[in-house]
Amino acid sequence: MKNKPNIILLVILSLLISLPVGCTLTKEPGKLSIEPISTRQPEPDVKQVSSDAVGNRFREQTSQSPTSAESAIELSQKYAKLSEEAAFFQQANSDLITKNRLLIDANSNLKAQLQQTQKELTEANELMVEMRIELNNWQNNILGFRDEIRDAESAQLQALLKILKILGGDIKTEAAQYEKVSSADVTSGETGRSEM
Repeated sequence: MKNKPNIILLVILSLLISLPVGCTLTKEPGKLSIEPISTRQPEPDVKQVSSDAVGNRFREQTSQSPTSAESAIELSQKYAKLSEEAAFFQQANSDLITKNRLLIDANSNLKAQLQQTQKELTEANELMVEMRIELNNWQNNILGFRDEIRDAESAQLQALLKILKILGGDIKTEAAQYEKVSSADVTSGETGRSEM
């Protein structure tokens, strides 16, 4: 059992050694063989070409492909264009950054103003509610005071009519009707107040 791993190790090592030497392993069914790798390349079919064609071929290639100086000039021109574009975009970027900072500052100022305005609006709404309540109370007080003044005036008129009767003055019919109406109002007002 101990010999099998040693044998496998030796086979693997020998295979690894034989590969760099120039041999390849081919596996056929039932066989394992090592064949050397050929280093010769098959020669292409050479056609005879005239010397003028060969010369023209090289001349056309040189005229079609730019020289190293021309390609260097072309690349330097492209580099100059790209440098100008990069400078333009950097300037545009810095302008946008500046505008962005200004907008952020303006935004923060507007937010502060909006909060202040909302606070003032809330206070104004609360003040308006209080003023409306006071106005309604004042209106109720005025209406109640007006009713009291009417009641007092009608009581004064009745007292004057009684004084005139006692003194023996002539009371016209209108005044008598008014006396009846006002006495009915006074009695209803007194009963209304006593109910309260």
